[in-house]
Order: sequence, then structure tokens, then C-alpha cells
Amino acid sequence: MKRRIRTTLTAATAVALTAALAAPALAAAPGKAPGGHDATRQAVRAVVAGGVPGVTVTVRRGHGTWAATAGVGDLATGKPRSTADHYRVASISKTFVATVVLQLEAEGKLSLDDKVEKWLPGLVRGNGHDGRRITLRQLLNHTSGIFDYLRDSGFQQKYMTADGFLKHRFDKASPEELLAIAMANEPHFDEPGESFAYSNTNYVLAALVIEKATGSDDYGDEIDRRIIAPLHLASTSVPTRVTLPRPGSRAYSKLARTATGPTYDVTELNPRLAYGSGQMVSSSADLNRFYSALLRGRLLPPEQLKEMKTTVPSSRDTSRYGLGLVDRKLSCGVHVWGHDGGITGSRSDVVTTEDGRHSLAVNLNGDWSGSTAGIIEAEFCGK
Repeated sequence: MKRRIRTTLTAATAVALTAALAAPALAAAPGKAPGGHDATRQAVRAVVAGGVPGVTVTVRRGHGTWAATAGVGDLATGKPRSTADHYRVASISKTFVATVVLQLEAEGKLSLDDKVEKWLPGLVRGNGHDGRRITLRQLLNHTSGIFDYLRDSGFQQKYMTADGFLKHRFDKASPEELLAIAMANEPHFDEPGESFAYSNTNYVLAALVIEKATGSDDYGDEIDRRIIAPLHLASTSVPTRVTLPRPGSRAYSKLARTATGPTYDVTELNPRLAYGSGQMVSSSADLNRFYSALLRGRLLPPEQLKEMKTTVPSSRDTSRYGLGLVDRKLSCGVHVWGHDGGITGSRSDVVTTEDGRHSLAVNLNGDWSGSTAGIIEAEFCGK
């Protein structure tokens, strides 16, 4: 497969990007409900003006839908983003995984109070980790203390620096190998349940539990059967291929802890390196449909939805974490439920009101600047 990697912007690309920053193009999707989103339009323009190549956003309110794009989806050609873009949703995948685990609890196939050891004997051991002391609930709400493999310095050097990523972006790693990286480090805290520490390792484990409890070869098959197919999420998948489905924009990164320096096309990568913590691809329309259905009780019985919405304090002052679901309090006092996700070259966010009637999903195709928070505030608070 041909790698499309650009270490610097060509003159034509620079012109296209400069034009986008100077006067960001914002196009509403044809046939969608116009008006009523002026603050959101301005917030989307502001993100592109701040340096993100392009943004796509879709809002679902009641029976109406509004969608818009700004900036570009391809720096080389100047092609705009599409409201139908497929993109990597990263940690938004966690809500799908948690939903399946809760469905299995509702079916009596497992309990959230089961210890990890019951399902994955001997897998969580080493340097203070002990699966005999950690429950499935603590995996889902990030109170297990298990080390986040993404924080391992060797993993970061191999996959999150320019030299490492360009060499290893298509590497294959089993979930057991990812877990071994986590087990080589000490837990984030000693006693499971005593604190909160966001860890992608938790959801690698949750995906393996799904496989064990169902006898499935791949947790993604359960997500497809239980969520994607019933909700007709035609743009959503748990992919193994390195390319994105069409339509889709290119994804860009600086591959550094700075907003300066070369810009790299990082669209193609092996999503299995994220496994249950962030492997999925979707679209804004599909994400809105999923979260709306979830909050309206179409995917879980009342008891399990209540468990999902039982939260603990998180690392962010304005949000609390449930079971794969974030409760976020906005500046105007409105509470929205959802999840955000970041992966190399992509930042995404999806939120919905508790009644599931007002949802927003947004994606940025650059990871070095910009925030989705202002867009969400604009839509739900008019700011």
C-alpha cells in the first residue's frame, strides 16, 4: 500500500490552508434544517481559524438535523470536509464496549461485581496489579488503577513520535501484548476503587471479557450484532484495515508535543493497536443516532442504564465518569452525556441531552490545536 506521508506543506497546500484560515468556508448540508445554529457556526469557524485543517459537525434535535463543515479535508487538493465523513472515533469506542458488557449483565451472563480474574485468569498480574481484587465495574469506570499502556515511555517512543510512528504505524500487536506493556509498570494507585485514573488498558480487558463471556472470536462481532445492525449504523465499524472507508477526509498530525513543525498525513494506521479502547470508525450522524438510542433506553434495560449513568469524579472538574459514559456540566448548567476521543490525526466528541432529543457529534482532522468544547458550548448554551 502506498503511504501518503507529507513531511512539509507544498506551495499549493499552503495556499489552500491559508485561504481556509483567512476565511473559513462553512457549508451546511443540502436538505437539512437551516437556521438556529448561528453560535455553533461561529464556533466551528473559530476552530478552523485556530489552525485545525477541517471540521465536520452534525446536530440532531427532535426530528430535525443540521450539519455543516469548515476548512479542508485534504491539504494537498483543498477538497472540503464532508458531513458524511467517516473518521476514527478513538475512545468513543468505550461507550460501545461498555454497552455490550451491560447487555451481558442484563442477560445474566456476567456481573459487574465479578472479578477480572474470573474471566481472564492470570492476565492481570505483576508490579502490584492483581485481577483478583479488581471488578468489571472498576474497569468500566476507570477506578481499577491499572496502568494505561499509552503512558508507557517505550510505547510512546514507538508509536507517538515522528520517527516511531512512520516506522511502526502498521505494526500488529495482540491485546495480550498491550496488557504486558501495562503490567510492566506499577498501577496508578494501590487500592482498586480508591481513585480515578483514565486507562485505556481497562477497555482492552473489557473487550476480552466480552469475548470470553460470549464465546466470540472478536468483541467487534458482538458490537456489530448488538448495536450496529439493530440501529442501522451504516457508517460504523470495528475495522481491521488501515484505510478509512469513503467518504472520508485525510487526518493530520505534527507527531510532536507542539503545534509547530512539519505536518504529517497520518490517515492510514493499524487501529488494532487501540483494540477495545479506541478501534472504531463512525460518522457524526451515526454517533448521534447511537447516543440518542442509548439515552432513550433502546439498548439497555432501565437497571443497566442507571448503572451506566452512576458516576464517579473524573480528572476534569466539569465532568463525572460513569460506565463508558461521561456526564458533562456546561457553563449554562445544562448536563450532556457522551464521550470524546483522540487518536493520531483526529479529535472527536459526541454529546446528547439526558432525554436523547438533542445530540451533537463533531470531528477535527488535526490533533495539534483546537478544541471541541467551544462548539458544544455554542450549541447547547448559545455561546
